[in-house]
Amino acid sequence: MSQAKLTLLILNVVLLFAVSEVSYGRHAAIIIDADNGNILHEIEATQSWYPASLTKLMTLYMTFDALRSGQIHLHDTLTASTHASQQPNSKLGLRRGEHLTVEEAILAIITRSANDASVVLAEHLGGTEENFAVNMTEKAHSLGMYNSHFMNATGLPNNWQVTTSRDMAVLAWKAQRNFPEYYHYFAAHSFNFKGTELRGINKFTAHYPGAEGMKTGFTCGSGFNLIGAAHQNGKHLIGVVMGGMTSQERYQLMIQKMDASFANQYEIDPARNINSIATNTAGSPPYQLDCGNGGVSHAIPVSTHNYYKPVHTNIRHAKAIVKAIGKARTMPVHAAKTSLKPSNKKLILAKKSISQVKPTVKVISKPKAISKNFHKAKIAIKTPNKAKGTYHH
Repeated sequence: MSQAKLTLLILNVVLLFAVSEVSYGRHAAIIIDADNGNILHEIEATQSWYPASLTKLMTLYMTFDALRSGQIHLHDTLTASTHASQQPNSKLGLRRGEHLTVEEAILAIITRSANDASVVLAEHLGGTEENFAVNMTEKAHSLGMYNSHFMNATGLPNNWQVTTSRDMAVLAWKAQRNFPEYYHYFAAHSFNFKGTELRGINKFTAHYPGAEGMKTGFTCGSGFNLIGAAHQNGKHLIGVVMGGMTSQERYQLMIQKMDASFANQYEIDPARNINSIATNTAGSPPYQLDCGNGGVSHAIPVSTHNYYKPVHTNIRHAKAIVKAIGKARTMPVHAAKTSLKPSNKKLILAKKSISQVKPTVKVISKPKAISKNFHKAKIAIKTPNKAKGTYHH
């Protein structure tokens, strides 16, 4: 082979890798050192994003917390409600009245991303899925996940269910550190349910060297998401990728970022830690894929005027609204950093909107309570907007 041809061949290979490196669409990501929380790499880590089934990591965190406190036990029997049985895919296919244990629900969520198992746990722990979601949000904020807000236990589409890759990394890190006795469940590749072996769907857990597991997620709004944890040569990393355009792309992004972090290829600022990174610039979540009820350019505006639209919802959600507002307390907010205190006129509109749901529903009367907890107050005046369809993970 001539020198010119050899040079051309090498140049083509270099260009191919260069194109591959920059061809990924917009995404958010973060890699942290799980031993100390230092940030090794991040891209738009505080950008608001739809969590999809990464939500279930919070459902599991709440479950582990209840196990630790003795509220529930691994072999307790749970019963599927009508609501749980009607969840879309991915799911176990539970029928109304069907039983499973807490441990089976945990494994179903980790290996199969089962929506029905998530709702069974949520209803058992919270009474209703809505109440459980209120508790999820409260727990998230207590963990320092200030840009996260949950409306359900599954991650099925809801415009108000938002997070950031930084917040998801905090959650994964806390789950690893706070519940070592349950952390091993994340490494499960399969589990046996009623005599059938169900294989896991997380390819990172199955194939990446030193993988410890974690969680996948997908909706049209979020794109393809992934939380991964792994160890190599005494080093422990946690990674989050949100917004892959395909399932393969999210795995490629995670592997690329994990490999580079293990090889110390990123320039590290020792002052940047998961606990100290700024969290006040979340903005609005992008709508990542051209499917579902949205579109490629669709984004849900997160601004104060949207918080005061009339409510058209059911009584079960209205009760969750009242409970949420009743728990109002000071905490950071990812949206509407200015004008947090609604005017009396806006407060009247908000109260009127809630009262239209059911005359007997009690409405709080103090503006202070709303201004101190804008995340929960907005539940009262915004209808959840669920996209229809099936969501594989």
